[in-house]
Amino acid sequence: MKVYLSGEIHTDWRDQITAAAADLDVTFAGPVTDHAASDDCGVAIMGAEDQKFWHDHKGAKLNAIRTRKGIESADIVVVRFGDQYKQWNAAFDAGMAAALGKSLIVMHGPDHQHALKEVDAAALAVVETPKQVVEILTYVLNGTLPD
Repeated sequence: MKVYLSGEIHTDWRDQITAAAADLDVTFAGPVTDHAASDDCGVAIMGAEDQKFWHDHKGAKLNAIRTRKGIESADIVVVRFGDQYKQWNAAFDAGMAAALGKSLIVMHGPDHQHALKEVDAAALAVVETPKQVVEILTYVLNGTLPD
């Protein structure tokens, strides 16, 4: 099963999921989580820009190639909304996954329940922890419940 891990890049939630799911038949993909590399990929590959808008524009478009491929190839898309920063890109990824009919799992804390109610409504599961994501993957693959 292919799982795309989208969203917040400032904590180790992806590492927690991949480590806990090591015994499952799952392949994980996701965005580039090195923030500087993600921001600068466009100008590093396609040339410098004098204006920050065009610098960001190149990077966003280049990252969109990776994101679209990852979401389109995924069986399940997990989107994590963190406690810090406004993650518009995560909401966009969730919308793209929903539009493509992907099985969507959304992860966030209780403080975001109201703000993300429409995103949550499109998801097949809404959880708060990486452990819950792994328990869902285990159930989907093996039909077993956590101990």
